[in-house]
Amino acid sequence: MSARERTAAGPRRIWLVLPLALACAAVLLIALPDEDREGGAACRPRTVASWSADEKVTGEFARYGDDTTRTDDWTGGDGTHSVRLPDGRVLWLFSDTFLGQVHAPPNPAGQPHTWRDTNTPMVRNSAVLMSRSGTLEGTLASPLFPDPAPQQWRWPVAARVEPRSPGSAEQVVRVLLWTRMASQGPWIYGVPLATEVATLSLPDLRVENIVKVSDQQSVADPAKRVLYGTTTVDDDGWTYVFGGTDAQATARPTSHAYLARVPHGRLADAGAWEYWDGDGWGGQDKHRPVLGDGKRKGVGSAFTVVRDDGTYVLFTMAAGTEGLTGVATYWACSPTGPWHGPAKGFQAPLPQDGAARQDSAAYNPQAHAALGGDGRVTLSYDVNWLDPTPASAQANISRNVSLYRPRFVTLRLAAAR
Repeated sequence: MSARERTAAGPRRIWLVLPLALACAAVLLIALPDEDREGGAACRPRTVASWSADEKVTGEFARYGDDTTRTDDWTGGDGTHSVRLPDGRVLWLFSDTFLGQVHAPPNPAGQPHTWRDTNTPMVRNSAVLMSRSGTLEGTLASPLFPDPAPQQWRWPVAARVEPRSPGSAEQVVRVLLWTRMASQGPWIYGVPLATEVATLSLPDLRVENIVKVSDQQSVADPAKRVLYGTTTVDDDGWTYVFGGTDAQATARPTSHAYLARVPHGRLADAGAWEYWDGDGWGGQDKHRPVLGDGKRKGVGSAFTVVRDDGTYVLFTMAAGTEGLTGVATYWACSPTGPWHGPAKGFQAPLPQDGAARQDSAAYNPQAHAALGGDGRVTLSYDVNWLDPTPASAQANISRNVSLYRPRFVTLRLAAAR
């Protein structure tokens, strides 16, 4: 979600100049009509009853990333997604990722932060395993998903455990991937190419294959290309897969949200995908957005959806001039909508780093079902440094490694009155 001027000759710089897309924090939903045409009395507007920063999970990623004994593990990344595995472990997936080693403070500039060298290795994606008890234990060989071609890369998004095929007792992990291609501005974090699905074996998490389920290269205008997988929800034997456009190259929140659905166990089967066309389900050539008017209503290129007491709640960056840490939410009684909102929200807590409040921003809110439960929703958001100069941005997130790591909040939703 997001923070990705990039040229064809420098694909590894994209993360430095992202015009950061999405903020996350607890959000209040506005009260709207008590009933909706799809859900009736069973569906009600939802609001955030309470929220707090989740220092435990945020701290665990800080502990793991700050371990100065490691030389080939994750030390920071964005695009945070997760999935709980059948044996209780949690697989964490990241987009642009720093590997290598970090150093204890003070850094060369005299600042009291754990820091990394500016030439530290960076890969396009990574995966980190968390134990059943919540301890991060290791980084898989990175990148987990290889580049499909020169000047192209894969970013993992939503992941799920499902039957290898419908009705099968064998389970696998399916990971949705966004394929992008290096480009000059204004596509500063890459031109969208396709949505793919990777199949990982269990329990060893070996990448068995990667298949393309939605090829967008025939769509001439990159602003109209849809990448699917920013978030998924399950309902009645279907996996609903949300996607979005980059309506503006800077991924402002006036982009449109789209929806596809796939029977459980067939996520890697392109022929099983159905796309919402405004009236029903059909082929992708007729798909229509479920949210977004190109003005006040819309989403960033990455957003998240949760289901709470029969109501679907969507978290995304606030539209207009709400700021880079403003949050908007929408609610609906069906994944297809209508989606009500946007509602105003809070600001995402940022790392304390002197000027960081004005020079850093939050983006890419994502819900983590693996950490929720008992009525709680756990959300992450990514943090990056705002700077139009790549060298300066790199220097700042290297002098303070906490500026390029996920942070977490825990909230409780309740019916709006």
